Amino acid sequence: MKILKLLANLGYGSRKQVMAMFRDGAVTDAQGEVMYADDEFDPTMTLLVDGEPMDPAPGFAIMLNKPIGYTCSTKDVGKLVYDLLPPRFKHRSPNLSTVGRLDKDTSGMLLMTDDGQLLHRIVSPKNHLPKIYQVTLDRPLNGNEAAVFASGTLVLESETEALKPAKLEIIDDTHAELTLWEGRYHQVRRMFAAVGNHVTALHRTKTGGLELGDLADGQWRFLDEVDLTTLFEAPDAI
Repeated sequence: MKILKLLANLGYGSRKQVMAMFRDGAVTDAQGEVMYADDEFDPTMTLLVDGEPMDPAPGFAIMLNKPIGYTCSTKDVGKLVYDLLPPRFKHRSPNLSTVGRLDKDTSGMLLMTDDGQLLHRIVSPKNHLPKIYQVTLDRPLNGNEAAVFASGTLVLESETEALKPAKLEIIDDTHAELTLWEGRYHQVRRMFAAVGNHVTALHRTKTGGLELGDLADGQWRFLDEVDLTTLFEAPDAI
């Protein structure tokens, strides 16, 4: 693929805009040698755009620490998770998509990728990737919630199929860690509502074997091969 086409696909601009970048000498190799629009892209080379490393070619993934108040959408009104990323990411081809969603009032780990196969692999039920949440509750726990959630018999309101067993670890009267091996609409909030409580704060800390770590609120980073291997190293469902 020509470097011109690659940069356009990565969202750096239209072909005309990217061509102007080449004319201005903004595209170079690691040694600072100016590249040309009709040069072929070599995956082993390091390209710089305005002195910064070029974004990864298609087939990449990122982890974002989503703040409260942001929506996992490209079209909703208000603050969007895409606003936290470089503007050019909105124009990549193929598109950058969220791996599942966190609702507006939930914070924490959000994975995003332009790789359809990777996205399917992460969300596929057969891979049993757990998602771990830190939960803050409106009122003290009763003490039987862990047994109810682990039973595999809890049926949410307006549904007919019981939830898969989930793991609840109590931190104190109003704080707990919940591990899910499935993802239904507003599942965590609805689970606690089913046992007579209300979630006041919800934060995802882990997906599969991959932890959010010390990534600051609203910050993101690229995932490398080690991260993706770690992501799929996770215990099976209980």
